[in-house]
Amino acid sequence: MEGAGVHIAFYVLSILTLVAAGGVMVSRNLLHAVLFLIVAFIGVAGFFVLLSAEFIAMAQIVIYVGAIAVLILFAIALTPRSVRDNSETAMVGPAILLGVALATVFLFVIHDTGWMTGAGDPGLSVSDLGRALLSTWVLPFEIASVLLTAALVGAIMLVRSETEESEDVPDADA
Repeated sequence: MEGAGVHIAFYVLSILTLVAAGGVMVSRNLLHAVLFLIVAFIGVAGFFVLLSAEFIAMAQIVIYVGAIAVLILFAIALTPRSVRDNSETAMVGPAILLGVALATVFLFVIHDTGWMTGAGDPGLSVSDLGRALLSTWVLPFEIASVLLTAALVGAIMLVRSETEESEDVPDADA
């Protein structure tokens, strides 16, 4: 992809993704933070589209927006309201300092790296990638799905009240 439209799309996606990521950091409401996170994930998928990697863009949307963000939304919905409040903490100063330090390191790395671009065929087709995901890499995907399911069940178990737990225990007198 070449042309002015690609450059404009890149800068629009960059601003959108950075603003959404900033919204995740500064949002006091966890539900709003997750919605900003979804926008950031969609922005990253847009970068993959600009790089002509449509399959990875769709995987980004399906996995991160469709699975991870929904899992986070379920976890937020299942936690009590008093635990969800994102109040002030003493770690704001060190977090800002760490963020500035990481941004500085990233900028130096980006500036000093000799970026190579390839114009040839990448040598991997979508069908080859699909075969690899369903043969070689099937076990890591299954482990990830079990891990996400266990995290969801664990979140449900953590937020259960004592009355809900007592309802599940059968009476010994019956």
